[in-house]
Amino acid sequence: MNDSPVALITGGGSGIGAAVARQLLDAGHRVTVTGRGEARLRAFAAELGEPEGLLTVVGNAAEYADVQAAVEATLKAFGRLDTVVANAGFATHDSVAEGDPAGWTEMVLTNVLGPALLIRASIDALKETRGRIVLVGSVAGFVPGPGNIYGATKWAVTGLAENTRRQVTDWGVGVTHIAPGRVETPFWDSYGSLPPGHLLTADQIADSVVWAIRQPDGVDVNTVVVRPLGQPN
Repeated sequence: MNDSPVALITGGGSGIGAAVARQLLDAGHRVTVTGRGEARLRAFAAELGEPEGLLTVVGNAAEYADVQAAVEATLKAFGRLDTVVANAGFATHDSVAEGDPAGWTEMVLTNVLGPALLIRASIDALKETRGRIVLVGSVAGFVPGPGNIYGATKWAVTGLAENTRRQVTDWGVGVTHIAPGRVETPFWDSYGSLPPGHLLTADQIADSVVWAIRQPDGVDVNTVVVRPLGQPN
């Protein structure tokens, strides 16, 4: 039986999640990626040549039944689970005083509830492998922005990471919070343009995620903030 490590990545069909999946597959891991768009997941698998070690599962990261199903499908296909990466998330790119509340509920559920659901659904399997939880947050979860509701959701992820670490560390499960600065990904599509200045690539953030995952046994890297040079906030 193949005993290579297994990772499950939410929102893994594009951007940072897809970059992490590629790097882990190249490193010999088996990987499940989830997302709400079946066509996007199919295209991602086709782009990689339909590798045997890749499983794609359609589902909503903010729906517990979907998250449970992804964990169960991973265990059925690969027999173990070593890492979960809570990557699914998005921004409405508006403000608390002037924005449209219609989009806020989905953003809060995806960005805040989603990671918590993934932790809950996977923790029993991670205890068995003494695995790792990776939460993809944001610099916005450390530096307040004027009226930034997205930033408030990422402050919640910052808190969730440390709250979770304090509970699961005695079970041998590690927690890593990766907080990127500005990254050139589809995150900015709904904004209408890329922000000014230098941007990191999704692969550069994936480098940090994979580095944390591949730390030696007994080492728990907890918080990694990665900004492009020139980003002051």
